[in-house]
Amino acid sequence: MRINTEEMSKLLKVYFIMGSVNCLQKPEDILRSAINGGISLFQFREKGAGCLQGKEKESLAKRLQVICNESGIPFIVNDDIELALNINADGVHIGQEDEPADVVRRKIGSKILGVSVHNMIEAEAAIRQGADYLGIGPIYPTSTKDDAKEVQGLTFLKELRSASIQIPVVGIGGINANNTPPIMDAGADGVSVITAISRADSPEKSARELKEAIKRNVH
Repeated sequence: MRINTEEMSKLLKVYFIMGSVNCLQKPEDILRSAINGGISLFQFREKGAGCLQGKEKESLAKRLQVICNESGIPFIVNDDIELALNINADGVHIGQEDEPADVVRRKIGSKILGVSVHNMIEAEAAIRQGADYLGIGPIYPTSTKDDAKEVQGLTFLKELRSASIQIPVVGIGGINANNTPPIMDAGADGVSVITAISRADSPEKSARELKEAIKRNVH
């Protein structure tokens, strides 16, 4: 059974994304700490220079998945549909360079499907093809993603909401607890972060601060 809009909206509140290359500590320790701080959803994104491949990648995915399962946090895999199906992840997140959303939807069945979009045409296509939520960004400048698109601020997010499109939406790119309020005010259901948690001195404290910022600004 597909996840409903209300549930998806709640899961997007504090959406943590991480792979081994984003970490200053052991990924497992960071994830546990982030969960203690209150993240609501986790995405395994193993990309970039020096990232793990093959069996090593799958092994890390499984270890992080166990931690998520123990705490009831859904475990999403970035891009790698085969890995997501092999380990029975809770869902996948894809970009515009990946397979079309309707093709991915057929492969994953009722699992969660997130799609990164950058304009109204991409958003409408993703919704039509079965996306459960949209990733919008980069909202602010970010150095985490080598392939990040041009910063678009809150413009597209506001455009999406003014068009009365109600699909759950999460902002990404350069986000921290201090700059979260405008994103929520613009109509996002939550924020997704990588380094704000993965490279924090205390991932738990950083996650908690994000959660508090969201709570103060829920529309």
